[in-house]
Amino acid sequence: METQEITKSPDELIQDFFKEFPDYSDEDKKRIENAWNYLTQNSDSVERACGEPFYFHPLRVAKILASTKMDADSIIAGFFHSLPETSGLTLEEIEKNFGKSVTSLISGATKITNLNISNKTLQQADSIRKMLFAMVDDIRIILIKLSDRLDRLRNLKSLEPEKQRAIAQEILDIWAPLADRFGMSTVKNEMEDLSLKYINPDVFQQIKSIVAQKKNERAQYLEKAVQAIQKSAVKAGLEVTITSRAKHFYSIYQKMRKRNKEASELFDLLALRIICHTETECYTLVGIVHGLWKPLDGRFKDYIAMPKSNGYQSLHTTVMCEGKPLEIQIRTEKMHSVAEHGVASHWLYKKGMSHDLVSADNLTIVNQLRELKENHASDESFFNEFKDELLGDSIYVFTPKGEVIELPIGSTAIDFAYKVHSAIGEKIVGAKADGKIIQLSTPLKNTQIIEILTNPQAHPTVNQLAFVKTQKARSKIRSWLLQNDTGYEDPALHAKLVEAAAPVPKKQRVHKKPQGTENTAKQGTGKIRIGKTTNFLVNFAKCCNPSYPDPIVGYVSNGRGVIIHKADCLMFHRIQNVERRTIEVVWDEEEETEKKK
Repeated sequence: METQEITKSPDELIQDFFKEFPDYSDEDKKRIENAWNYLTQNSDSVERACGEPFYFHPLRVAKILASTKMDADSIIAGFFHSLPETSGLTLEEIEKNFGKSVTSLISGATKITNLNISNKTLQQADSIRKMLFAMVDDIRIILIKLSDRLDRLRNLKSLEPEKQRAIAQEILDIWAPLADRFGMSTVKNEMEDLSLKYINPDVFQQIKSIVAQKKNERAQYLEKAVQAIQKSAVKAGLEVTITSRAKHFYSIYQKMRKRNKEASELFDLLALRIICHTETECYTLVGIVHGLWKPLDGRFKDYIAMPKSNGYQSLHTTVMCEGKPLEIQIRTEKMHSVAEHGVASHWLYKKGMSHDLVSADNLTIVNQLRELKENHASDESFFNEFKDELLGDSIYVFTPKGEVIELPIGSTAIDFAYKVHSAIGEKIVGAKADGKIIQLSTPLKNTQIIEILTNPQAHPTVNQLAFVKTQKARSKIRSWLLQNDTGYEDPALHAKLVEAAAPVPKKQRVHKKPQGTENTAKQGTGKIRIGKTTNFLVNFAKCCNPSYPDPIVGYVSNGRGVIIHKADCLMFHRIQNVERRTIEVVWDEEEETEKKK
């Protein structure tokens, strides 16, 4: 909060809120004000660790949500998203006073708050971001948490440096990419810049000082470019708004890393944004800009014809203006709204109502992400489709310690166990989902907490193969079954052996030479031939110790290849299912030939 706001009463603060965000209907204003009074009356004596009143943070979160045009339910949920235990407030009371929609948003935000999502690898961070979509029924929950995290990042000064870095890293790994996924560039850029400030303060200060250098000179340079574009636009009968800016710090930092240069060696740190009225005007303006300055090869990008996956549309080009690269973005007002606020800009509310049906034709981002089959879509169905598209074919479940595990849809507790560790998979005897016993064949559901029950005497079974989904679990179970002679037959190996043992067609047989032209003696090579090959794993049975040229038989064992017995071995005929597992085998021989003298 600003210093002057700290001395203001709760009533003055909420009136300031409505002055800053005046577009809410009278009915919504009344609901928001009632919620604010309810919050402040129940938490007036509660202070945060930094010493400020508890309700300052919820008000700041609500302001962030209001700046992205969120509805009244979202604002009220922003007030109550992190209830202090000392306040005595309960979800039941809030639902009674402000409705089930609000408490649903609060519950979802609380669930996310309780996740263990710090200190993750990049791959884990990606799984967590996808999992967040899986665990919420309403995308507004994530927007509330984005606002909460942004305010948290803005107010890290009172924390220890180590905790500052940990929070900043979490926001950089999880929340800034989520803001980007939603197309909320304003939130994303601020999150990235502030995270850099705490994670790498030296680089942040270096970039800050370089951007601040020659500020007047840079302003004059940009003003000349703006005037040149304005003059040409007026001649073409176009009305445009042009703003200039230095690129945000984190994007400069990324360029430094990518190009292995100091910030002072980078020249393309400046950018102009041109806002016009229509798509056609965007392309006309590109022609005007390219007529004023020479465009750089390979730097023109048409995100209007080919929007980004988050719905972003704009034309980008870089030109050489007075010997310096200048990036220029051209877009309509509508495109600019999506670029700044992303999916949040489509959470439309109408006077007196928060959940009117919204025409799909009016939602640019819907048309860019997919084509809706229906003529109209409610807010709920729009966001459910958006969520499903982002999730793909995976589910996200937790270990009891809060670690996120990503699995294919249809996976069972056995797949989960093997994903955690092969030794756990081998010893699994049962499982719990959210504290309740489930069958091992039951497909897991998004966001369940899975606990595996093991027994040292347990081992994989053939039945488990019928309901595992992951390749890792399947291959580990098969491997154990084959190595432990459980009676399991590897269908692939058996088919391969049978194919090898198939008789050679007559036309492929080699005719022997007439007898009497040479003396032929045969001797065994010690190998076993199956069909035309000897390239198989073979073991000789200890019960009968077959040797060349004893008549022999073979059968496909589990994990030890083909076992060779004497044809009259009694032990062989006692083997379970021996008829189905028998394979035709012969001794491999080589000929010693002496020509007659």
